[in-house]
Amino acid sequence: MPSGNEALPGRPDPIVVPGKHFVSGRPLDAQFPHGFQHALFGMGCFWGVERLFWQQTGVWVTSVGYAGGSTQNPTYSEVCSGMTGHNEVVRITFDPKYIDYRQLLKLFWESHDPTQGMRQGNDFGTQYRSGIYTYGQKQEKLARISRSEYGKHISKAGLGSITTEIRPAPTYYFAEEYHQQYLAKNPGGYCALAGTGIALPEVVAQQAA
Repeated sequence: MPSGNEALPGRPDPIVVPGKHFVSGRPLDAQFPHGFQHALFGMGCFWGVERLFWQQTGVWVTSVGYAGGSTQNPTYSEVCSGMTGHNEVVRITFDPKYIDYRQLLKLFWESHDPTQGMRQGNDFGTQYRSGIYTYGQKQEKLARISRSEYGKHISKAGLGSITTEIRPAPTYYFAEEYHQQYLAKNPGGYCALAGTGIALPEVVAQQAA
């Protein structure tokens, strides 16, 4: 991971993205309905991850972007260089009346391999690391409880230690337009999303209510 001094400088102007979600038609970057919440996850290539979450009942809108590094308004090629420190992430806006953060965490853990460090499957690089970026203390508490409990099950299965980073949500930068809802625009496109086959126990998902 590059330090702040080593990272690429970036640019002051943000990347321009479409006004609406390609699937739902809802605004990507606007004031969201009262009571809705955000979640921010890194699980490898963000194309498949975004599709997983936009398909969930209670998820209002999704987008893909970059977070966790030092470069301002990075481009995809800069992120892929490993010189920004950013992760490929999906931002999820959801209605907690229909799907809550515990359910999103369950999908997070079960839908990728959180033991692989700076990679996911055949994708290698700092931008493919597993990460949970939390909005507020309750999300952080739930994330840490779930990591601890899921780690026990991963260990029993002989899959090694969880490498998922958990930290307060950093600045979120939208990815380029062609990345947004990529697999809806390209149904046969690449999707590396694959879980370990190990479930997060329901009792864990219900903790810290």
